[in-house]
Amino acid sequence: MRASSEHPRSSPFRDRSDAGRQLGAALATRPTHPEVVLAIPRGGVPVAYEVARTLDAPLDIVLVRKLGLPAQPEVAMGAIGEGGFRIVDDALLRSVRVDEADLRLVEDRENIELKRRAALYRGNRPPIPLAGRSIVVVDDGVATGSTAMVACLVARHAGARTIELAVPVAPLGWERRMGRSADTYFALTTPESFSSVGRWYQDFSQTTDDDVQQLLLTATPPM
Repeated sequence: MRASSEHPRSSPFRDRSDAGRQLGAALATRPTHPEVVLAIPRGGVPVAYEVARTLDAPLDIVLVRKLGLPAQPEVAMGAIGEGGFRIVDDALLRSVRVDEADLRLVEDRENIELKRRAALYRGNRPPIPLAGRSIVVVDDGVATGSTAMVACLVARHAGARTIELAVPVAPLGWERRMGRSADTYFALTTPESFSSVGRWYQDFSQTTDDDVQQLLLTATPPM
């Protein structure tokens, strides 16, 4: 499901908070709402915070990390998630000749960051139970989709009854790329000329660890 496939004349989102308010307003028009909102840190947290506030739902995080190519870290060759989940783009690895040893080095480094973020963002707070509940996974956008796919796998393994992946912006036809990672998909805009997630924001400055911690502390308490 998508709201629009038109290329906007200007960036449709002022910043991640604005994108979250727009996304939350769209999701709020439905007769039933998700029971838990899961954010993909870091950039997905400001978006998900506004979604959770609009839907009056508890907010939690689902920790995932992109596995970037050794020579081009911005290009995803896969992703990992808490609980040991991993997906890799085997065709890409073959085409750029990344072997298992190179992949393992990147994965080990990202696992360290995954554990650091878990300790920093959650502290002593346990994750919100997902078993038997409907959840929505939220990020600031989807490009390759690797981190979002792993996030959905983590939620599925935790027993979520239904999973929706909702984002402000994604490439046209993104649902086909995601396959059955989630039960349903929603994007506010799906431009044909996508380029990157940040292109669709007027302000796409980095979300900091402090930002994430503050938003999680002030979010709707778990039910």
